[in-house]
Amino acid sequence: MKDFEVGTIIGLLRRTAPFLIFRFLIYFGITLGYVIITGAGAGVGYGAGAVFGDSAVGGTYGGLIGFGLASGIMYFLREYLLYMVKAGHIAVLVEVMDGGDIPDGRGQIDYAQSVVKERFAESSVLFGVDQLIKGVLKSFNRAFFTLAAILPIPGIEAVAKFLNTVIRLSLTYLDEVILAYNIRTRSDNPWASSRSALILYAQNYQVFLKNAAFLALIIWFLTFIVFLIILAPVAGLVALFPGTAGPLTFVIALVFAWGIKQAVIEPFGMTALMQVFFKVTEGQQPNPEWEQKLDSVSDKFEELKVKASQWVGKNDAPVKTAEATAGKDTQMPE
Repeated sequence: MKDFEVGTIIGLLRRTAPFLIFRFLIYFGITLGYVIITGAGAGVGYGAGAVFGDSAVGGTYGGLIGFGLASGIMYFLREYLLYMVKAGHIAVLVEVMDGGDIPDGRGQIDYAQSVVKERFAESSVLFGVDQLIKGVLKSFNRAFFTLAAILPIPGIEAVAKFLNTVIRLSLTYLDEVILAYNIRTRSDNPWASSRSALILYAQNYQVFLKNAAFLALIIWFLTFIVFLIILAPVAGLVALFPGTAGPLTFVIALVFAWGIKQAVIEPFGMTALMQVFFKVTEGQQPNPEWEQKLDSVSDKFEELKVKASQWVGKNDAPVKTAEATAGKDTQMPE
């Protein structure tokens, strides 16, 4: 049913506990920022509404505007979060998975950041790689993950649209897994190694789908439980701000649940898929046939090749594509 070991994953997360705490503090700060900015907007809206005759409506609209402003700030922070938080945690997880030693406490965070800087030079490089990876995955999954191909049952098309959406959601962490491959292989060319990792993913996509769907059920179930637990306390908190009762309680509770998911629950799913990827692709070489299929379904995959050829790494290593390894053993698609 699954290709990951829960006990091993918990052990890995325990070894990287300082980074989990770091993640929690970052996302707790973001959640608190949402609450403060939303509350401030609600307060201003409440006051303006009192002047114009409907303070409750003014408070609600002010809160929604504050929430939108907080979301805009979060959008501009996404590159920092990827570079300093997610990629850093991936770096220490990869080291622990390979039996290496990592520092404890604050030193673990400093170590992770040095590894990420060595591999990607600066945040804009990592962010660019990540965006292209997401684009390729989106195109590939849209082309290959049709429900009819997975479950060839007559009449299943009626629920295909909904279930295909569930399938796409279950593959959320694959871009982070491919970043883990970049770090693990210690590649000087992140664009080229990302292409290799995408091919390895493609030629084993059915295995990843099975595991990712199983993990998605666990992660979203736990997130829903967290949402239910914190709904009442959030209602009490939101009540401190005038005119914000009602829909904003639900919205803020969702933000709190999202923060806990990002800080604590998401690392479990990410680590599990890393474990699956390294286990399933061990000893494999990128298959030229799957490289051609990726080229045919995604322009961004070709863009990765162009970026790889233009990249100047520490060793100026030549770019290796699947065609260059065609003479080696490959994992042929079933």
